Amino acid sequence: MLKQLRKDFMEGFAEQTPPFFTAMGLCPALAVTTGVLFGFTMGLAVIFVLVGSNIVISLLRKWVPHEVRIPVYTVIIATLVTIADLVLAGTVPAIHKTLGLFIPLIVVNCIILGRAEAFASKNNVLRSTVDGLGYGLGFTWALIVISAIRELLGAGTLADIRILPEGFVPWQIMLTPPGAFITMGFITALITLGRNRAAAKKSEKEKLATTAQVA
Repeated sequence: MLKQLRKDFMEGFAEQTPPFFTAMGLCPALAVTTGVLFGFTMGLAVIFVLVGSNIVISLLRKWVPHEVRIPVYTVIIATLVTIADLVLAGTVPAIHKTLGLFIPLIVVNCIILGRAEAFASKNNVLRSTVDGLGYGLGFTWALIVISAIRELLGAGTLADIRILPEGFVPWQIMLTPPGAFITMGFITALITLGRNRAAAKKSEKEKLATTAQVA
């Protein structure tokens, strides 16, 4: 059971991390990652909605008619998004104002509805919770990495704290959508390169082990 739960968690956290390896959640990845605080806050909101919706949908999966499942899922997700939106507006109004429309747009985030349809509607509450945590935390670390690179190169700061010297000339393109695409592309390429090298080393070791056994 623990092995299965670990597999469920790692799928979203490391193997299929959106938006790097699944083309989902691109809108917030491009729009709100101009600062670490924005990316982190959006990630927390997505975790709350994703885990909450997975739990509720898993609990109701046997009672929701197949024909109306999508509208039901949408209502559940919209309710959780409204809660997240109101909490952020009351606790971090400045960040909430900057994130603006992208908080309500979590309702149509493909990650949320995708996990509801593909996983939570078919599995128990425990596995659905772990799946939601995996994808939510994976999406959050992806947003933080993207926003950290963009904020550092685009403003010379991290979480609004000056990191690079005052003489540093900000790369303004990094705070625009093209800068987000460039950042995502480089990160995805580096991770893919690392994975390919690791796979090649593993394959080489297996060949050597097989050769040694035959000899």
